[in-house]
Amino acid sequence: MRKEINFNHDWLFHKGDIIVPPPIDKGSVYSGAKIERKLVGPAAYNYSDIAQHRQPGVEPKNDGWDKVILPHDYIVNQDNDKTQNVSHGYFKYENAWYRKHFTFDEDVKNKRVTLQFEGVAGKSEIYLNGCLLKRNFSTYNSFEVDISNNIYYDKDNILAVYSNTEDFEGWWYKGGGIYRNVKLVITEPIAIDLYGVYAPYIKLDDEAWQINFETTILNDSYEDAEVEAVSYIINSKGEEISFGGGKGEIPLREKGVLKYSATVKNPEIWDIDSPIQHTVKTVLKRNGEIIDETYTKIGFRTFYADPDKGFFLNGRHIKIKGVCGHQDFGLAGLALPDNIAKYRIKLIKEMGANGFRTAHYQHGNATMDALDELGFIVMDECRWFGTDEDSITHLTTLVKRDRNRPSVFFWSTSNEENAHITDVGERVHKALYQVIHKLDSTRFITAAEDKTPIDSFIFDYCDTIGINYRLDFYDAVHKKWPTKAILGSECGVAPSSRDWHFPNKPGRASSYDKELFSYFLRRQETWDFINKRDYVMGMYQWVAIDHRGEAEWPMLSSKSGSFDMYLQKKSSFYLNKANWTDTPMVHIVPYWNFKGLEGEEIRVTVYTNCDEAELFLNEKSLGRLPKTLGECIWYVPYEAGKLSVKGYKNGEDVAYDQRITTGSPQRLKLTLNETCIADGSQCALFTCEALDENGTPVPDASEFVEFFTGEGAKILGTGSDPCDHTAVTEPNRKMYMGKISIAVRPDVGCKGFELYAKSEKLGYCKIKVNL
Repeated sequence: MRKEINFNHDWLFHKGDIIVPPPIDKGSVYSGAKIERKLVGPAAYNYSDIAQHRQPGVEPKNDGWDKVILPHDYIVNQDNDKTQNVSHGYFKYENAWYRKHFTFDEDVKNKRVTLQFEGVAGKSEIYLNGCLLKRNFSTYNSFEVDISNNIYYDKDNILAVYSNTEDFEGWWYKGGGIYRNVKLVITEPIAIDLYGVYAPYIKLDDEAWQINFETTILNDSYEDAEVEAVSYIINSKGEEISFGGGKGEIPLREKGVLKYSATVKNPEIWDIDSPIQHTVKTVLKRNGEIIDETYTKIGFRTFYADPDKGFFLNGRHIKIKGVCGHQDFGLAGLALPDNIAKYRIKLIKEMGANGFRTAHYQHGNATMDALDELGFIVMDECRWFGTDEDSITHLTTLVKRDRNRPSVFFWSTSNEENAHITDVGERVHKALYQVIHKLDSTRFITAAEDKTPIDSFIFDYCDTIGINYRLDFYDAVHKKWPTKAILGSECGVAPSSRDWHFPNKPGRASSYDKELFSYFLRRQETWDFINKRDYVMGMYQWVAIDHRGEAEWPMLSSKSGSFDMYLQKKSSFYLNKANWTDTPMVHIVPYWNFKGLEGEEIRVTVYTNCDEAELFLNEKSLGRLPKTLGECIWYVPYEAGKLSVKGYKNGEDVAYDQRITTGSPQRLKLTLNETCIADGSQCALFTCEALDENGTPVPDASEFVEFFTGEGAKILGTGSDPCDHTAVTEPNRKMYMGKISIAVRPDVGCKGFELYAKSEKLGYCKIKVNL
């Protein structure tokens, strides 16, 4: 039976290339031209990566090899350097090696053994026992390596992975290393293939749904095999509600597809408001004996796109309120822990978003799982727009991995390609369309085009049309392609810095939403434009979370997110919430600490979804204003005290918010934002604030704080100011605008830990976390 083993632990890591002098004798060249290609150097079996005494009395050395746990990004662990590339985060990129020692029992003989890598940064090479087994040429695709024939059973096996980051695949932070999870999978030689269960369905009538299974079986044995696959559909309560199965012969050393169907009556429906999933348990039998078993999540839903009326899900009109997102995490680079991946999606959902675009590549499994579980409309995008073998392989992997996901509604072949308005782009997109369609014909195929969309060469071969930014072309494109619904695949760029309420300066952008260009409108104008056009299905706003790269020194990240790169909310979070949610809310911008500016007019913006808002200063009304595009604006002469607001719907007071002028910081406070499990890979996330004598957070506090833990956990990273050029791995951090984010990684099996914060002026504080 199948075994899946977490392979994230006990890795050795070496940053930088290891120079191996080229051989000058025939024997070395001859021996290195056999199956075991690497006889010297870090990929070689006999390479020394363990601590050893070089000479008596000398400390043990291991030539720079350190123990690490995956996911691991080694690029982010350095200070920023202004001389390095702006798009890639102002980091020096180096190559690196990983090695792992492990053993197998005799009972693994005659099994199929594979390694599944979710992601290795850059160009990677995978070696086992000196044998080159895989080259991969992209940071973003997952891949599988069959190691069955190269295993040792009588001694250590040594896995070596090379991460080469010399070339770049984008204009954003790329990171380095084995930055996603690795899994060891052991099966019988005859097994269900990776992503082998495909479960498309059709709705037959008001009650019945038919699943038309295509289950891919691989036969790595040396004889033809008669097999049977049976798929059981299990509802959210754990009840088996239907099943179907099929039989067939799979030729030796080949793959085959078994097709069969199952009918499901009245299943629970997956929807963005109730994302209920079902589980498909598929068992593989030979001679009546179960030899393999897998589990696949699916969700029952219907959808269509009307070219004049927009997007419909389960018969209900839905306007897509989406965001785009990169995958990096400010405190750990590309090494995004699984629990933080889900936490990010929860924050985006809290903002009112119902859509997510995986800009501009295959995102990790944990992110995709969260999008399924929390109810999003996903535009799933591939990295490379090409018909070469590698690009097709990466696209195929993306589609096979995600084609059962209920959250995925759109496949995107590409983003902002110059070729979109050329005949080359037409041919490439047309070919990619067919690749996707053969793998999955149940979702829309599109692309994100930002050049003059009216001149597009690809829209004829899109199911729906995706336009980045160019609002000035929407109506003309709709007129030219009247049978295709349009989607704002990227729009609404508006740079801002968290809680910066002053004019722009290097590294800071005012937190008030602003227009960049005529077709880069503010968020609220963009949403108003989209919302007024029924033929537009919705939008994906750029961007959910500030990401490293695409910056301008001294800034280290983009500025267009609704969260900063350390996952603290920015003002635009509340603007989106005002436009995208219904529960009455009001939110005041800015804070109310402006000592020295008494009598000066301060712009006060209230983001609200109420009909009207009334502002008060020290209990005196400053007037009641109707909402316009999610906001009300006053200009208020500064006076210390309490600034408050009431929101009204249908004349009734339904929402409240306030800002208090605080005193000076008196003590520190730690808050747990997201907990974790102690598997060595996840981390807990905290916020540190400074409080005044009344216990009120001081919004503009700038304390210097030292963080440390008790036994059982380690500081993974700290961050506050996106203009702070000190490595995030440093445990000491100066506070920017009253908040510092801290990530703590518990040791494996840790039952609980304590996090401490210390400031010279404010003393100590502590928080205890039980796991």
